[in-house]
This record gives sequence, structure tokens and C-alpha cells, in this order.
Amino acid sequence: MDFPERFSDLPEYAFPRLRSLLDAHKPGGAPLAMTIGEPQHPYPDWVGPTIADAAQGFGKYPVNEGSEMLLGAISDWIGRRYGIAVAQNRLLALNGTREGLYNAAMALCPETRRGQAPLVLMPNPFYQVYAVAALSVGAEPRYLPATAGTGFLPDLDAIGAETLDRTAIFYLCSPSNPQGAVASEAYLKRLMELAERHDFRVFADECYSEIWRDTPPPGALAVADAMGADPERLVVFNSLSKRSNLPGLRAGFAAGGPESIRRMRQLRNYAGAPLPLPLQAVAAKAWSDEDHVVENRALYAAKYDIADAVLGNAPGYAAPEAGFFLWLPVADGEAAALKLWRETGVRVLPGAYLGRDVNGENPGKGYVRVAMVAPADEMQRGLTTLRDCLYD
Repeated sequence: MDFPERFSDLPEYAFPRLRSLLDAHKPGGAPLAMTIGEPQHPYPDWVGPTIADAAQGFGKYPVNEGSEMLLGAISDWIGRRYGIAVAQNRLLALNGTREGLYNAAMALCPETRRGQAPLVLMPNPFYQVYAVAALSVGAEPRYLPATAGTGFLPDLDAIGAETLDRTAIFYLCSPSNPQGAVASEAYLKRLMELAERHDFRVFADECYSEIWRDTPPPGALAVADAMGADPERLVVFNSLSKRSNLPGLRAGFAAGGPESIRRMRQLRNYAGAPLPLPLQAVAAKAWSDEDHVVENRALYAAKYDIADAVLGNAPGYAAPEAGFFLWLPVADGEAAALKLWRETGVRVLPGAYLGRDVNGENPGKGYVRVAMVAPADEMQRGLTTLRDCLYD
């Protein structure tokens, strides 16, 4: 029996790989998971009643591109958040943004660029679906170092013109996972200018846009609109997982040019898994309500303060601008994660598991990623234990 080769070189996914590293060893204390970015704050109390009120919708096939009510709520939220108008024909409801980040490449990546396989550029480290999407369309993933020296975002001026000319898609995550860096308006404008000049698309992953420390992160849609960029040049992705503490709802959206969204909708007609109507009703209500988002952000603000207080004197500690991850420097991420587990029971993710080796270097190797999702008292205990184990 033959199997395809296109995914044969994929490393083991981060969390099975972590289990292989740690689970053969007994924890050195009460286990505390600080690995996966699964929000633990309470979701809004109206979620259950809203599903119950709309339960008859489980007896119907869902609207594939999203109900008019849901798309209208998303459009209104974009208008409030960024001050721009995005019509419903430029929106697509998603069953979680991972689906959209993958299928957008399937729908929009050309087969060739300049007579060669197209390039798909992405930061390194990165959210792993970017690379799989590139491989699925026969493109070549190109990993751009996002290090402390580059502000934890790709250095746009370091990318050669020949590379940009072959580029079909540029994935950017801002606020970034895992480092919590925010792309400025100037950075986003520069990226869009390069996209216009070299004729590629930008896929902007903004799933952490509503968890920020001091200032709301700028949005790629607003920057592109202000500079008059071609709407087909950009697709933005966002979701309710982090914003509303609803990772299990699997409710996200894509926003782009009308032709890009038409093509994504067409592919989804054949291969998509639309969100059930009662869940679309919850999503519409969530996008329409900001009170719970403000409350959620206040909980994270307290956690930023805890992290600063506990780790502020740790060598190389840098407070994140946004998101809910700490990207902590260590000598070796795997060794640090194993030591921490065996001596304390605190579980963190080696940074190399989120990156790729390029020329023998993995920019995540000297880091661990720590998710600030546990209740504040547990998080403080975990960070204090981590500090005492790894830095003292």
C-alpha cells in the first residue's frame, strides 16, 4: 500500500512530543499544566441559555458561510473595533480558525510562481498549521526567524527580492504566538507594501488581538484600508476561543476581499464543516458583547503583573505585549522542561517544538513557552516554582 510523501517529514506534533519527553518520569510535585493555550477563565453565563433557546437549529443543516445574523455581528464588531466597514460578502464563518488558516491556502494559493513551486513564508517559531497548509498545496514553506533580535517578528527588510517574487502567501501572527509581540501599524503597512510590490497575499492570524496589556493591537484590515491596498491582498482570521474563553465553541471567521472569500466559500461548500446553528447564535451574541471581553482582559492584566513580579529579575525576561504566553529564555528548552517536571511537577512546552531547524538552528531551542491560563493563585505558584527551579 502506497502512502503520500508530502507529510512524511513532519516532526511529531508538539503535545504528543511533550508526552514522550515527560510521561516516563514521575512529577516532582503536584502536577500543574502550563503548556496548552486553553483559556480557563469562565465563559459568559448566557452561553448555555442561548444554545437552549436555539436548540431547534440542531435539526437543520447549518448555513455554510455563516448565518446572516452571525456575519452581521462580525461585521459590526469589525466596525466598532477598527472603524472600517466590511460587508458580509467579505466574511466567512469558520469552524475554528485553524480550519480557515488551512483552507485559505487550499483555495487561494496558486500552483506556480515564476515557473516554480510557490513559497509560503511564515515566522519561526509559528502555529503549526501554517506549514501543513503550505505542504498540502505543493508549496515550499520558508521559515523566517522571529527572534529577540528581530523583535520576535520576521525582519521584513532581510527577505530578498527573489524570495518575495516567488512568494504566494505570507502568514503573520500578531499578537504573536508564542512570544506575545505586536506588529505595529508601520510594520503592517510595510508588509502590505511588499505584498503589493511582489504580488503575494498576507494571511493575518489575529486570534490573540483582544488580550493585550496596555494598548489595543492594530489590525491588518484597518491598516490595509487606510493605505488603499487591494482588498484581495489580505485575509484576516480571528476567533472567540481566546477573546471569549470559548475554545470548544470552534467559532471563528475569515475576512478578505470578495473574490477571495467567494473562492473560500466555494471550497467550503464541498469540503467544509459548518458551525451548527445554535452555536452560530452563541457566536453572534459573543461578537455583539464587549462587557465579558473587558472583564476577561482585566483577569489577564492581573496575570501580567504576577509574571512581572515573580520573573522580573530572571535573566532575559521580557514581558509580553499581548496574548497569554510567556516566552522564557533558558539554556535548552527540552532540558529545562524535563528538569522542571521531574523536580517540581510544573509542565511547560519546549520552544523548539514550535519551530523548525533552519541551517542547523531552531530559534525556539533556548526557550520554554508558559501559558498563563490557570487561575491566578495557581499561576503564581507555578511561576514561583519555575523561577526557583530554573533561575535561582
